[in-house]
Amino acid sequence: MPLALLALSPFVEAQEELHAAASPSQPVTADHQIRVATELINRVLPGYSGQFTLEIIPRDQDRDVFEIDTRDGKIVLRGNNPVSLAMAFNQYIKYTAKGHFSWFGDQLNLPQTLPLPDKKERKVIDQKFRAYLNYCTVSYSAAWWDWKRWERELDFMAMNGINMPLSPVGLEAVWYNTLLKFKFSDEEARRFLSGPGHFAWQWMQNLQGVGGPLPKSWIDSHITLGKQIMERQLELGMQPIQQGFTGFVPRELKDKYPEAKISLQGRWCGFPGAAQLDPLDPLFAQIGRTFLEEQKKLFGAHGVYAADPFHESSPPVHTPEYLPAVGKAIHELFQSFHPGSVWAMQCWSMYKPIVDAVPVNNLIMLDLNGSKRKQHQNFWGHPFIAGNLHNFGGRINMHGDLPLIASNQYAQARKEAPNACGSGLFMEGIEQNPVYYDLTFEMPLHEDAVDLKTWLKDYAERRYGTQSPAAEEAWMLLLEGPYRKGTNGTENSSIIAARPALKPKKSGPNAGFHIPYPTELLYRAQENLLKDADKMKNSKPYLFDIVDVQRQIQSNLGQAIHAKAAEAFKNKDKAEFVKHSTRFLELLSDTDTLLRTRREFNFDRWLTEATAWGTTPQEKELLERDATSLVTSWGEGTAGDPIIFDYSWREWSGLIEGFYRHRWQMFYDMLRKHLDDGTDYNEDKLPMVHGREAWRANGFYKELAQWEENFVKTPGKARTPVIQGDELETVRRLFGKYKELAKEYGNVPLPNTDKGPRNENLGEAKVS
Repeated sequence: MPLALLALSPFVEAQEELHAAASPSQPVTADHQIRVATELINRVLPGYSGQFTLEIIPRDQDRDVFEIDTRDGKIVLRGNNPVSLAMAFNQYIKYTAKGHFSWFGDQLNLPQTLPLPDKKERKVIDQKFRAYLNYCTVSYSAAWWDWKRWERELDFMAMNGINMPLSPVGLEAVWYNTLLKFKFSDEEARRFLSGPGHFAWQWMQNLQGVGGPLPKSWIDSHITLGKQIMERQLELGMQPIQQGFTGFVPRELKDKYPEAKISLQGRWCGFPGAAQLDPLDPLFAQIGRTFLEEQKKLFGAHGVYAADPFHESSPPVHTPEYLPAVGKAIHELFQSFHPGSVWAMQCWSMYKPIVDAVPVNNLIMLDLNGSKRKQHQNFWGHPFIAGNLHNFGGRINMHGDLPLIASNQYAQARKEAPNACGSGLFMEGIEQNPVYYDLTFEMPLHEDAVDLKTWLKDYAERRYGTQSPAAEEAWMLLLEGPYRKGTNGTENSSIIAARPALKPKKSGPNAGFHIPYPTELLYRAQENLLKDADKMKNSKPYLFDIVDVQRQIQSNLGQAIHAKAAEAFKNKDKAEFVKHSTRFLELLSDTDTLLRTRREFNFDRWLTEATAWGTTPQEKELLERDATSLVTSWGEGTAGDPIIFDYSWREWSGLIEGFYRHRWQMFYDMLRKHLDDGTDYNEDKLPMVHGREAWRANGFYKELAQWEENFVKTPGKARTPVIQGDELETVRRLFGKYKELAKEYGNVPLPNTDKGPRNENLGEAKVS
């Protein structure tokens, strides 16, 4: 066994003891693990658990293993723990029963008596750890989830083999309780805490208090929720990653402890810098130990602690001695609190001297986007997770390099670096591009690359509940289109979500406008998906897919329509300007109507779920404002104007009609007035931020900024009913309409303006 993995194995072997210590009333016996897995089956497939026999088997040379077999007319599932049993169950449903579990509804058109496996199947998982979630995922997607939604996600995680999830829910209570012990009042502690939509960047040490002060009712309710999540993770046999401590503290602590070495960081994306307590100061160990003890009281202590010192910031001292001392201080804090524990470090903003100061068997590196290991000599022998960072900001865009995923990145990493010990999904937002995640979740079951075309044909059958040559052809076209090689990484811009301009540069602070495939492929794919609609319309995932493809068709076409409107304005052709601008606004309204048929693409649902946590009108208003700010201005609390506005753009119903369309209407009205008055308007030499016009770049943008600020502050924006309309009927109508319209425009996209950064390096700071 490679040295790094051998060094990590005591931690691996201790997982059962950690779980047992956390839940002494439920010892980790074979019967207990079988009961846990059976309950999962009952939750996701009610009425069928009696057709399964579950058995616990030993690990295979310290690796997770499962088997699918048959005996006495029953389906036999074997595994070394509940996650392995859940994987066996999911694999059986996918490839024998031809069913499908998804974020977007399940396809479970199953017979009353399930088919028996043709032969025994045994899978040994080489990857010790399958990690999941980014801090950002919890804010961008899961900020408002209740226990029902979390329970579904935990089952989904287990069925897809996740055994190392990030687990920060309830962390606000840990901070609250800790601060009360260090001279903070109730109000001061809650004012330090951000709103739930911005928790991620507080936990990553970038900001404080944005969207707050946090209601005490939220803190209390999420202690309960966090305990439910942690208990379920432990009983499933998962190894949660809990929060560590690196010295991030409230700015106000400097006034309360003036003798302590507390430095104020520079601005982060326009927000006032956070405060950093020097890990070499005696107060560091006191606060750090209290923080870990308070976390243990609420959620237990389970052996892996996330810590990213100086994340997206700079150390206060730059000497050869300082950074190793920081690494040693944090390591000693963890070991004094929990001997034998493991430090989990994101590789986004790491420092080699800190890494080198920690023993190999006490540190695991999380290579979020899978690129850092090659830049940093495979992390100098430390165990690492080879990750994928597919989505930024929860943006809605069809993309994802399926050939890359099918090539088996972990297997390749392991050949080059024997200290690779697992894979991870570290997207900033989920509930988009389901095919990408379905394949990525499955890759730990494969020792080598998979035949992608064969896999996609199987995917279409189980997702839609029937064989359809037309659907299979649709997926070949989508593979040639948005899921082709090179489509990983930051989402290309959306004209719908772009802040209006004659020459829109970006719809957020990152990638510009670029459609990396012939747009006709989507039309051909949609035609194929609709051919067998009557056979597939009872599949909920099928209905999601046709809506998603239609959304992307209209989004792409919108680029060409706006380009014509802008050209007509420059040519002072009022009739043509009115024609094309009217069509563009109509496209936005139609896209809103289309997406309102689904809960996943729904701003009204987002707001409804946010405000449901409020216990008073004031709390509901606070939470709605936080939820709105996150996906629009991303700027309340900045020291000046927002600079990463629209970072989390979403092609969502409600957000399109209520926000994006209104912005474009204001812009076109302004241009129309210039045409009527015979005056000029141009965007040359306007102030820029991250490659697009600044928040208040000219008179129009000042007016727009005021409207956007009012939109964020306005309560009661959610429409009812949240979901409205029939997916298939709406798609058929809009596909016919826009297929014809595309012929007039040639569906030519905007010129490629993608000259900015494609990752999250935003200049002043990255937004992870």
